[in-house]
Amino acid sequence: MKGIAAFDIGTTAVKAVLVAESGEPLRSLSRDIPTLTSGDFREQDPRVWWEAFLDLLADLRKSCPEAEISGIVMSGQMQDVIPVDEKLEPVCPAILYSDGRAVEEAEALAAAAGADRILRVTGNHMDGTLSLPKIMWLRKHRPELYARARCFLISSKDYVIARLTGVCAGDYTACSTAGAMDLETRDWDREILSAAGVDPALMPRVYPSHAFIGAVTEEAARAVGCSAGTPVYAGVGDAGATTLASGIMREGQYNVNLGTSGWVATVSSRARFNEGGIFNLAAMPAGKVINVVPFLNAGSVHRWVSRLFSADGSPDYARTQALLDRSVPGSHGVFALPYLVGERFPVLDPDVRGMFVGLTPETAPEDLARAMLEGVAFSIRQGMEMLEVPPVSVSVIGGGGRVETWCQVLADVLGQSVTVFPDSDTLPARAIAAAALIGAGKLPDYDAFLRSLQQETQVRVYHPDSAVSAAYASLYRKYLGLYKASRAWYHA
Repeated sequence: MKGIAAFDIGTTAVKAVLVAESGEPLRSLSRDIPTLTSGDFREQDPRVWWEAFLDLLADLRKSCPEAEISGIVMSGQMQDVIPVDEKLEPVCPAILYSDGRAVEEAEALAAAAGADRILRVTGNHMDGTLSLPKIMWLRKHRPELYARARCFLISSKDYVIARLTGVCAGDYTACSTAGAMDLETRDWDREILSAAGVDPALMPRVYPSHAFIGAVTEEAARAVGCSAGTPVYAGVGDAGATTLASGIMREGQYNVNLGTSGWVATVSSRARFNEGGIFNLAAMPAGKVINVVPFLNAGSVHRWVSRLFSADGSPDYARTQALLDRSVPGSHGVFALPYLVGERFPVLDPDVRGMFVGLTPETAPEDLARAMLEGVAFSIRQGMEMLEVPPVSVSVIGGGGRVETWCQVLADVLGQSVTVFPDSDTLPARAIAAAALIGAGKLPDYDAFLRSLQQETQVRVYHPDSAVSAAYASLYRKYLGLYKASRAWYHA
């Protein structure tokens, strides 16, 4: 039996899934990884990714000895900066997407290249979280490290791919978070790189997700324990994998990711812009763009609620579910702003914080718990409305999809049926495995993978209650005024 070894190199863990060429996940494993934090700096050691990859691949082979690995493909965190030297060793720790050190460089680049042109070419506003300003920061503040770099990789997966194949490459989706890729041509924009003072030769070559990057080298094979010559494919940044895994193919189809943070995404033929934080990424299928509304507060809100009402301060999800089971729509008049750590969308305000409004002597714990989850659902509706395309379908992926009450709240707030796929933890791996199968000529296109998702028999569907939806529509209009009313408190 042949299978694809699919990996996701995320911020908190490296995950591995062995996927049969039929698309069935055979085995999944995970290893936690640390993040180095100091002030605005958020870094990880790329060598930790490599060691986790080696351990997980060895465990996959042990747990499924009958499976022959016919290809390796990965997804990974995006918007990073991973400088590597001529031997493909990391010059310094990877600078992560959440790192905030390069604000001044982003402002300087916007002035030099033109903020409007950057937006028009890349599909995104220039800010300090993008990769290119962080590269500029290295040149200014760590010139000795910058001088040693022979390539600046953009996604965590690309470091592992380089170690496996000797090739410095990136995929369209991840590279569109760098702040320098032309969203239409899907190649680096030399004018923006010139304005940044970065040689295009220092950037990885950009490929579609299903592209064959190279074969596992003899040297890598000795470390990895798999056959030299095993094909390695470009893979995709994590948002691309999740979007494809959610089954959305056209405008009006939305996916809600309820991970620790989250996003709302749809796929269209063009970038969308507003004054807020819509992010536009190259999708895995050619000619498509992922329009993303990113949220800082999603599953983390459910975790906070579960800690708030636990006996010892650790998350008590069973108790939280018991509270939600006896809660009622509207939370007896309690509203909540869920912005526990500030927010980036649908409001761009790092200083705002969460709040409850409407407390009375009769307010019960279940009202507070539900009000917080309703607040996230209202925030998601607000983000969808900013994308300006009415929903025709909504799917949910991520850990929040396991909270049935929350899924029903979301259906009622949106007035739209919500589909939750089974095994959402392995769905992104199945999506990137599809890229490898396309590259190997064993799957015709991404539509074939999406058609297989539509045939899933274990999906859960939550339908809106018309009376509850009507009540929520009225409450939503009130909710929209909460942020405006609270903003002065944090910006006095």
